[in-house]
Amino acid sequence: MTAVNSQMLALGTRAPDFSLPDPEGNIYSLAASTGPCLIMFICNHCPFVHHVRKELAQVGRDYGDSVAIFAINSNDAETHPGDSPERMKQEALDWGYSFPYLVDEDQSVAKAYRAACTPDFYVFDATRKLVYRGQLDASRPSNNVPVDGCDLRAALDAVIDGRAVSPDQAPSIGCNIKWKRGNEPEYY
Repeated sequence: MTAVNSQMLALGTRAPDFSLPDPEGNIYSLAASTGPCLIMFICNHCPFVHHVRKELAQVGRDYGDSVAIFAINSNDAETHPGDSPERMKQEALDWGYSFPYLVDEDQSVAKAYRAACTPDFYVFDATRKLVYRGQLDASRPSNNVPVDGCDLRAALDAVIDGRAVSPDQAPSIGCNIKWKRGNEPEYY
């Protein structure tokens, strides 16, 4: 398992729009949502995502009424069939994801967000300005820190309450996005 840090997109960056399908073919668009939003780049096979997926589902239940939440899988499903849309559908059912889990087949959305790893988290305020990018919490598969989502939850609480999000943000760490051959971004 090779760990990669998130790119830490500049705070204040405007959320790149997207329209992506879920595994059933239903299209979800960022532009169709209102208010603050959470964008998560995740996948099915990454041990870092496995480590936190119960908390991801809980974040969805706790914040889904106040924040538009989207999970995006940008991995190449040809080289990593465990990340296929069919497996995504099962992953969402098995873990109780209440948010859309979307397929970024051409990887353009991951590139627009400068996503580098799974999981990678982005919180945007109601004006769609980036206010948080970083880790869920300090827990990792290899340490004994409890998974509680405290860093992401603090950012979501602040944006919902109209408070400033602390600029002291630690990068997320996880498996690299599995880019299609020849499609690797310049920042990677």
